[in-house]
Amino acid sequence: MTLTLENVSKVVGTETHIHPTDMVLEPGTMNVLLGPTLAGKTSLMRLMAGLDQPSTGRILWQGEDVTGQRVQDRKVAMVYQQFINYPSMTVYDNIASPMRLLGLKRDEIDAKVREAAELMKLSPMLDRKPLELSGGQQQRCALARALVKNAGLVLLDEPLANLDYKLREELRAEIPRIFEESGSIFVYATTEPEEALLLGGRCATLWQGRVTQFGPTPTVYRKPADVTTARVFSDPPMNFLRIEKRGDRFTFPDGQSVPAASIAGDVADGTYTAGFRPNHLELESPHGEAMNFETTLSVTEITGSETFVHLDHHGERWVGLIHGVRDLRPGQALTVHLDPAHAYLFDDTGALAKAAPYAEAA
Repeated sequence: MTLTLENVSKVVGTETHIHPTDMVLEPGTMNVLLGPTLAGKTSLMRLMAGLDQPSTGRILWQGEDVTGQRVQDRKVAMVYQQFINYPSMTVYDNIASPMRLLGLKRDEIDAKVREAAELMKLSPMLDRKPLELSGGQQQRCALARALVKNAGLVLLDEPLANLDYKLREELRAEIPRIFEESGSIFVYATTEPEEALLLGGRCATLWQGRVTQFGPTPTVYRKPADVTTARVFSDPPMNFLRIEKRGDRFTFPDGQSVPAASIAGDVADGTYTAGFRPNHLELESPHGEAMNFETTLSVTEITGSETFVHLDHHGERWVGLIHGVRDLRPGQALTVHLDPAHAYLFDDTGALAKAAPYAEAA
């Protein structure tokens, strides 16, 4: 049940929604589409499902060209953030509807409906109509209907966005397991890097309709192919700074330098862009060699156990994620520290020149 995209693109008028894309999705795998709003995640899913026809290229299902095949003739299940249920049917009948279309026996349908309802915490609500449910319950009903369809390709477009935190955590663990056991291809779109990491599997990062990298999720996170991928796979986005390598030292615009070996001693001399994630900036100097930056605090955001600090570093906007609740005032000078082992290097084209030493060691 392999799904293959060969040079698939989508152009509408003068706008390119999806740039030429090649992907192979294997049966029993989880594939996460990660990118900001309007990156092209839904457009790519619609092409996979057959809801839209590609402008170029072709789509193969088990080696067969299905580019022009109707979505009704494909074994596809889809769930959107904007949940879709049949308002005139009960929850039970909504979940049962795809199995009835397949002609399954009544006892088999009943067993699968109740199993899916139990997983989605819907058992007490099977006799209700969707409009009698909360938004989160309606989404669970749509998810349950996708679960029982036994589809070869399951497309979930930010399906957990309307659910409470506890249920989201439960379903993040349960849904991939269920679909992987069925042998289905599982495609899950999200704007949240943390969710992509929790789901695991393989990850495709998207930016302005282009797939910038596709591979095992931990690898894409630890070794982003370029600046764009690094920016997409970090929330808040990765911070950047121009640095220069000469001999055995890296020098920063403010004049400080660190041994080249602490970041990447084997790259050629020249100018690079150093990238580092917000959670690697610290207010306390780490042990050993550290880079120290004088910044001005713009805004703080307290999340409970952590504090986001928005910083101005000589006109560059950075964000740091600091553990604990800090008594900080906008406008104050703030020295932040960075362990060189957490710095990525990108060349003048934006391509990854060297992954951060901590990522190389992972």
